[in-house]
Amino acid sequence: MSINITMPALSPTMEEGTLAKWLVKEGDTVSSGDIIAEIETDKATMEVEAVDEGTIAKILVSEGTEGVKVNAVIAVLAEEGEDASSIKTPKESASPANAGAPGNQEKKPTSETEPKSSKPEPKSAAPAKSETAPKTEKLASTPLPSANTSDGRIKASPLARRIADMKGIDLKALKGTGPRGRIIKRDVENAKPGAAAQSAGKGAPAPDGLILPQILDDRVYAPDSYTLEPLDGMRKVVAKRLTTSFMQVPHFPLTIDLELDHLLASRAAINAAAPDGIKVSVNDLLIKASAMALMDEPDCNASYTDKGIAYHKHANVSVAVAIDGGLITPVIFNAETKGLAEISEEMKDLATRARERKLKPQEYSGGTFSISNLGMFGIRNFASIINPPEGMILSVGAGEKRPVVNAKGDLAVATVMSVTLTCDHRVVGGAEGAKWLQAFKRYVETPEAMLL
Repeated sequence: MSINITMPALSPTMEEGTLAKWLVKEGDTVSSGDIIAEIETDKATMEVEAVDEGTIAKILVSEGTEGVKVNAVIAVLAEEGEDASSIKTPKESASPANAGAPGNQEKKPTSETEPKSSKPEPKSAAPAKSETAPKTEKLASTPLPSANTSDGRIKASPLARRIADMKGIDLKALKGTGPRGRIIKRDVENAKPGAAAQSAGKGAPAPDGLILPQILDDRVYAPDSYTLEPLDGMRKVVAKRLTTSFMQVPHFPLTIDLELDHLLASRAAINAAAPDGIKVSVNDLLIKASAMALMDEPDCNASYTDKGIAYHKHANVSVAVAIDGGLITPVIFNAETKGLAEISEEMKDLATRARERKLKPQEYSGGTFSISNLGMFGIRNFASIINPPEGMILSVGAGEKRPVVNAKGDLAVATVMSVTLTCDHRVVGGAEGAKWLQAFKRYVETPEAMLL
């Protein structure tokens, strides 16, 4: 009996991904554990292993296909002794997991052809209802009157619909060049911005029910005065999650100034005594200080859930790393138990692989607290948006020379850094956040305390 190979969920929050590359072809024999494909999520590119052995009978989703839903069938595996050539393409499941999956709608969205699983065009104006008709067609489009159709339904490929949705293009304004006048990928990609403005001018709601200003309107910007870059997977996910966080999580900021001269002197001494290849950064010291402060103030090492407050036993520090197209937060797990050299080496490795999009999902999820450092860009002070389900995020500004009044009451010059702690008020109150900052300040200004 044939085995369906489905789009795997590579992280707890993954809903869809891009089938970047097939490493096998139809007719190839695979064993359990063989790498068969590469999948791009919003954060990384992951390898997919075969879980059974057999022969690749059918590849249903071609490489490069975007927006493949989790659990959609992407290929079929023939078991030993089964004739691969006799296996038929599986009929589309009516389950929500498969609804709208490119693997079931369109075998080769990049080749402008009709999908093999599509229903033939009806010959009469009132086609008979069929229980086996693909449910995806009903979910993917709402019947609309259009000059492009003969039965009141816009004829467009699923890939064309996704691109049109991303670019804000009204399909009714386009003329299809595909088979029987079907709107295909190149029709949408070649559409002028004015087609987007027609749709925008109607005030249609943005994804997730948000009503956003329709700036791509000819009355605001001339069609030839800008170029439109479609959102990639990472930007869409980041936009969605941060919008949700900012709207649903009650943020409040707490800002404090820290004197860095003692920490900088300690860092220089540590690096002078460190083995070759080890170079501790200020950020490494801040990661360690944050972890120690979380252990001192366990009420702050927490996450809000509908069932209660989750108090974490270890300080798993997420560190924001900027990459092309967005950012990612690899995690230093159990940071309170690790030395500075170990934190430094681990952070370098995570940051390098993050920029290459080679992190595993378990390496950028599971944090209990975040640090975002923009000091290297000269930013003096800023407040970050909380990264749910974490309860706090620390925004680190630049260290700079400032006038201060020392313990003797004299005016002096010191290296000062401003940090802002953004808290989820459902989890952390003002007093708790202030206590955490005092603990953090103690470790930064007296780094020897981290050795105790």
